[in-house]
Amino acid sequence: ALILDTRNARNDCSLLPTGHLHNSEAFNYGVETWEAYKRGGLSRDLVEEQKKVQEADLLIFQFPLFWFNMPAILKGWMDRVLVQGFAYDLSKAYDGGLLQDKLSLFSFTTGGSQEMYSNESISGNIRYVLWPMQHGIMHFCGVKVLEPHICYAPEHASEEKRKEMLTAWTQRLKTLWKEEPIDCSPEWYFK
Repeated sequence: ALILDTRNARNDCSLLPTGHLHNSEAFNYGVETWEAYKRGGLSRDLVEEQKKVQEADLLIFQFPLFWFNMPAILKGWMDRVLVQGFAYDLSKAYDGGLLQDKLSLFSFTTGGSQEMYSNESISGNIRYVLWPMQHGIMHFCGVKVLEPHICYAPEHASEEKRKEMLTAWTQRLKTLWKEEPIDCSPEWYFK
């Protein structure tokens, strides 16, 4: 499994492709990375990260939820590594995506309690937050998505409750390969 943990990450994957730009008059990052991927012009660090993704059966993304999203450093990794041609093709998306032999799991902490992420709360259901991350990125690339692992408000929890959170995560990791992916449909997120 490839585990991406942003707690101590550095954002040093090269932003731009190496070599010449495909269209220096009208820069489009998506087009430039796609063209660089096709000609083998992605930087070495990006190619190394793509190799890690290729070799992994399971991608675990471990992060603190920040402003109802993954931290920018993790989003930047996805923008740079999961480029067109490698992770997706516009004609082969979702169940036909290029990374369809992979599983993913989002494991994250929140600042708010579980009640703050319910249908009745002002924040709305936590699944609304997951839609762009799990469906819009992972499922779009063909990756099957496991039920997220969420630790609600560990900063405000008792020591005993935090230990329970760690025990639950440890237990889940032992049986992860037996889990079925979620039905990554709008109904799962918005029912």
